[in-house]
Amino acid sequence: MKLLVNGTEHDLDVAPEMPLLWALRDFVGLTGTKFGCGIGLCGACVVHIDGKPARSCLTPVSSAAGKRIATIEGVSGKVAEAVQTAWQRLDVVQCGYCQSGQIMSAIALLNGKPKPADADIENAMDGNVCRCATYIRIRAAIHEASSMLG
Repeated sequence: MKLLVNGTEHDLDVAPEMPLLWALRDFVGLTGTKFGCGIGLCGACVVHIDGKPARSCLTPVSSAAGKRIATIEGVSGKVAEAVQTAWQRLDVVQCGYCQSGQIMSAIALLNGKPKPADADIENAMDGNVCRCATYIRIRAAIHEASSMLG
């Protein structure tokens, strides 16, 4: 199975039904995408597939083959830089476990809606669970990143 991850092609010998999360972590060696719940409810495993956020714990490798996959290690561009800068500036992270999924979801939101209202943020980030409850700082960081984008 061929996966294009962060611009690099990987030829993996894995079962087609294997969750993309485990292919990324165990076979590609990219561990920034986290395992949280395993049933698509927490958002720790969010990656981008062809620019759209996807729960990698629910995505079979076979459905990602031939598509562009971006993980937290390889996400780049103006929006990604703005989100990462805002996250650091506002000290969003506490434990950090959920942050790769939060950041990937925030980037996807701002790519589609550069000037989101609070309701847009809550809708886009719904299902990204933060046990430390940094939701106020996450929302503020998304607004800050949005303002950096002009």
